[in-house]
Amino acid sequence: MEFLTSSPEIHHFSELLDCSDGDEEEILICGDLELNPFDGLPYSSRYYKLMKEREELPVWNEKCTFMESLLHNQIVILSGDAKTGKSSQIPQWCAEYCLSDHYRHGVVVCTQVHKQTAVWLALRVADEMDVNIGHEVGYFVPFESCCTTETILRYCTDDMLQREMMSAPLLNSYGVIILDDVHERTVATDALLGLLKNVLVSRPELRLVILTAPHMSSKLQNYYGSVPLLRVENKHRAEVVYSCGIHKDHFSSALRLLFEIHHTKEKGDIVIFLACEQVYNPRIRADSVITQPISQSQAEMHKQILGMSSTGKLFCLYPEEFTQKEMKPHLPAKIQESNLTSTVLFLKRMDIAGLGHCDFISTPAPESLMQALEDLDYLAALDNDGNLSEFGIIMSEFPLDPQLSKSILASCEFECVDEMLTIAAMVTAPNCFLHTPPGTEEIALTRWRKFSHPAGDHLTLINVFNAFKEASAKPPSQYYSNEKWCRDYFLSCSALRMAEVIRAELVEIMKRIELPISEPDFGSKENIQSIKKSLLSGYFMHIARDVDGSGNYLMLTHRQVAQLHPFSSYSNTRRIPEWVLFHEFSVSEDNSIRVVSEISPELFVELVPQYYFSNLPPSESKDILQEVINHLSPVPTTKEEEKTNHDSKENEKFPQTPTEQRCVVQ
Repeated sequence: MEFLTSSPEIHHFSELLDCSDGDEEEILICGDLELNPFDGLPYSSRYYKLMKEREELPVWNEKCTFMESLLHNQIVILSGDAKTGKSSQIPQWCAEYCLSDHYRHGVVVCTQVHKQTAVWLALRVADEMDVNIGHEVGYFVPFESCCTTETILRYCTDDMLQREMMSAPLLNSYGVIILDDVHERTVATDALLGLLKNVLVSRPELRLVILTAPHMSSKLQNYYGSVPLLRVENKHRAEVVYSCGIHKDHFSSALRLLFEIHHTKEKGDIVIFLACEQVYNPRIRADSVITQPISQSQAEMHKQILGMSSTGKLFCLYPEEFTQKEMKPHLPAKIQESNLTSTVLFLKRMDIAGLGHCDFISTPAPESLMQALEDLDYLAALDNDGNLSEFGIIMSEFPLDPQLSKSILASCEFECVDEMLTIAAMVTAPNCFLHTPPGTEEIALTRWRKFSHPAGDHLTLINVFNAFKEASAKPPSQYYSNEKWCRDYFLSCSALRMAEVIRAELVEIMKRIELPISEPDFGSKENIQSIKKSLLSGYFMHIARDVDGSGNYLMLTHRQVAQLHPFSSYSNTRRIPEWVLFHEFSVSEDNSIRVVSEISPELFVELVPQYYFSNLPPSESKDILQEVINHLSPVPTTKEEEKTNHDSKENEKFPQTPTEQRCVVQ
């Protein structure tokens, strides 16, 4: 765990965005007017003020060298410390490069790891370039786009550029592609690094710019061969203060130090870095939240964040020798410890365009790859040759977890699409239930009880969404608003608005690929059963059974035990169902399953693929289910015959339209 404090001057970028002195927007009219080449309008005085700030950035000294390298090389790597200005300046220089060629080969796109960073940078760069956000400069992030066909510089998240490759494998609309924060080693960025190798061969005119931290530069040079490498360093080095020993309670130690610094009344802000990460375990198909020491490269980057300030100070809650003795040089790439099911589905989709082979810079975890292929096979996303099936092609169109995509497709058969789209939007958006302030827990539970549905959390989420929509339909007044309604019910207004946006996009996808959307019928007995069938079609691998009647749920696929999450409607009503389907299982100090709905063993055995069931480990729960199977029907013949029958049943769901007509990639 580390702490840093900084002086106010390092925040001048954000302050300039929010403040103006009243004269900054006036157009210069004295003498000859200098026109902005990007929009043809005269520059404002604010442009020149920001230009002075830009010229002070450490990266500015490398502009001529960078532009020369970009002109003569297909790949350029820029290795820079944090806060050197590379994420805001390099894309602008690339836009100048494309402008000089009249955008003959395309425009500029710059990927970011985090959605908020992509939006902030687009706003900042539009301000610096003296152009309009959403026109010359824009952004597109999950479920939000602020671009037009005329946008010449686009910021986006790495997963959004990856999705764009499904419809435009060679990314022909771009002349320069910038991959930023490559050292973060996200799954999407690592996949792009490999796929763009092939794209560069097919498009000699394309330029690829890679922005990374210094520790990653040599690995990238070895990966891409002989390519130019530029280095940018900060002007200052932060003062580092180490602790005398290791603190057992990291959080309490951080809080104590926070108040000590606060009581000194020094100017500036305080940032705390907490050392924890999420690791995926393919054997139990769950994420584990673990606390472990940061890496040496992470510790170095924390120092670099203060590089623009000469008065910053970094407090490390560990002794200096701990860095060399206990810290790893780097943390593993995310592709070695993440769920790869969505990535494998994407790569299978790219196989159709001839770009399925991906030369990863780091080898993905073999066990995770096998688990991903196995899950896709269970979901009927693969055919007998291991290629994408008709279902797999349609599933890849949705920006969702494959299991959730499969549930949506199943809802077309069971005629509950309207309700399933709402569930998909609600579980994809952030959690809508707020953590209650101390002393208001019982009030919140009483308010939430209004939305509880006896069938479980999935249908409870539909109730919440519908109530929010109903509240939104009322005209706002001095005494009433969406925000107030959400506060009254301890709900997150921003999360519910995001759910609205997500649902609207899912509806558009359904229309684009010409899938039927059934009329709403929420509340009827048949509709509730149809919703459960749709959920089971995608989440039959997420089943648990209460083994002792007290809420200790044993997973069907492994021996992990978990309890219902406190936000579950069952926790509110204190009713504990025996068999449940859950959306998410996380391993931590208190294992929990989230978004839970009751199911019956009979419904499970009706919808589960037999060859999946036969692969389950022996358990009391499996024996109970086997008895249900024996009671309902004779034991199936062989695994291969059952798989063939299962695939045939899946392919009968849309018999009226051939694949090439229904699954057009647009």
